[in-house]
Amino acid sequence: MPNNNSYPEYLVTTEWLAHHLDDPTVRVLDPSTLLPPRPDFSRYEVVPAREDFEKGHIPGAVFVDMDHELSTPDPRLHFMLPDARTFATAMSQYGVSDDSFVVTYSTTSHWWATRLWWMFRVFGHERVAVLDGGFQKWQAEKRPVETGAARPVSPGKYTPREPNTKIVASREDVLAAIGADNSCTINALRPEQHAGTGGVTYGRKGHITGSISIPALAHVDDDNTFKSIDELREMFEQAMKTPQVITYCGGGIAATSVALALDMLGHKDVKVYDASLTEWAADPSLPMET
Repeated sequence: MPNNNSYPEYLVTTEWLAHHLDDPTVRVLDPSTLLPPRPDFSRYEVVPAREDFEKGHIPGAVFVDMDHELSTPDPRLHFMLPDARTFATAMSQYGVSDDSFVVTYSTTSHWWATRLWWMFRVFGHERVAVLDGGFQKWQAEKRPVETGAARPVSPGKYTPREPNTKIVASREDVLAAIGADNSCTINALRPEQHAGTGGVTYGRKGHITGSISIPALAHVDDDNTFKSIDELREMFEQAMKTPQVITYCGGGIAATSVALALDMLGHKDVKVYDASLTEWAADPSLPMET
């Protein structure tokens, strides 16, 4: 089992992974995605970062196309959770088995790695961790890098498991949480998006009424590693005092950084609003504020 001084169950260090690249039980997955905004900043385009992967990736890693391989197709919403069979089929193709220890990392923002971590948790796979510092730290330390397509992998044996809906929020859950004393709703988007002063708007500026801003960008330091446990505890002080937390962003991706941070801090009742503002902002009947 990986050993990290602060969060042994959630993060692995670049040093640990470098020493376990040849371990057949360890599978390394890169779900990196790019989201260039449209000219009017109302939405974004979705570009799987396969080209970046082929320019350089951790040896033995497999690229994951989050939008096309691990999402339920929807005419309006990207990145919606797949069903259990789709997830299991994809994992088997990536060489992941029921007993695999999975390490997720990203060449872009760290929340793509936390999104895949969270998806594994939704489908009952506990042997999963995020590479602390991601590919950025790996590369900065001049660790080995492969180029080109991923190496061929032998198919894994991955059993479909029904999703744990207790950690997934619907818009009805979010509506019920507005004004509730026992719930805290957290926006993981950038501060200017929360305030409605800049960035992609998803159709309406601002944030879900009553939600607070704890942007995913603030969860990590300059070297892309997660902040210390004391810093995270201070950052999430208000959330830790409430029995239930719902977290959201634009499409349920950055929100999973909140889920990971709170899980590391011991808060176990955290739900990610999977459809997030892509659904919420498009419906004028749902309350927002700036």
